[in-house]
Amino acid sequence: MTSVRAWAAVAALGAIVAITASWWALALWPVGSAAPEWFLRTREVCFGSTADRLPNAGGWILLVGQPAGMVALLAAVWGTELREGMVLAMARATGQLTVGVVSALLVAGLGSVVVRVRTAGVEPFPAGPGATAAQLTRVNDVAPPLALTDQTGREITLESYRGRPVVVAFAFAHCQTVCPLIVADVMTARRRFGGDPPRVLIVTLDPWRDTPSRLASIAKQWGLDGDAHVLSGAPEEVERTLNGWRVPRVRNEKTGDISHPSIVYVIGADGRIAYVVSGNADAISAAVRAL
Repeated sequence: MTSVRAWAAVAALGAIVAITASWWALALWPVGSAAPEWFLRTREVCFGSTADRLPNAGGWILLVGQPAGMVALLAAVWGTELREGMVLAMARATGQLTVGVVSALLVAGLGSVVVRVRTAGVEPFPAGPGATAAQLTRVNDVAPPLALTDQTGREITLESYRGRPVVVAFAFAHCQTVCPLIVADVMTARRRFGGDPPRVLIVTLDPWRDTPSRLASIAKQWGLDGDAHVLSGAPEEVERTLNGWRVPRVRNEKTGDISHPSIVYVIGADGRIAYVVSGNADAISAAVRAL
């Protein structure tokens, strides 16, 4: 009976390793623009996203904390059995081989993670207008309604900008990871158009703290100028807007922080969504030029 429990503990450890490897592959496996939409959506919802297409802070906590917690729980419940099971496994040639292969794969996997993180974002967006346009996929969807209050206290509607290109992004002021990058990328792309830039609308993901009365200081914090607006309103109103724009997000009720991907919509002069890109100044610029 003891040996059965010992082998069960080893099997549980193997399952944890397999699950962890699957999660890390889902979060970090390099994929191109041809990746299935469901895969990219799943990755963004589970692990968030930064401008370098890596997990955000919440995603890294999940990737590291989840397996560590499972191993700690296994050790607490079946610590003795796990030790006995490893002794039994190492007493057999097949067990030694299995442990060796798994260890080698783990080392190789960790090495791949280091390379993935170190090289993230170093690949430039393809040079030349033709190559850049080839990376974009035209959407041509009807833009959902958008009518919220900006930093000056005015109601801003997407409809009021009909006839002009508009960039719509999503962020919140307390975010210290992906949001500053999103805003910086959007504003960098906007400045590339000189005297005739696209309009910028940044909708808060945190209307509970980014209230209309705080928007002026947030706009200053983010360096918004010209026709660039940060938008908020009543929480239920903002939440309804975010749902309409299909923005994936998960709110931590204890801290108030929100995990979310770096989605940026580029709206054409006809008021329709032309492109959906991941926050990247080159991609945003290319999408606006391709309108």
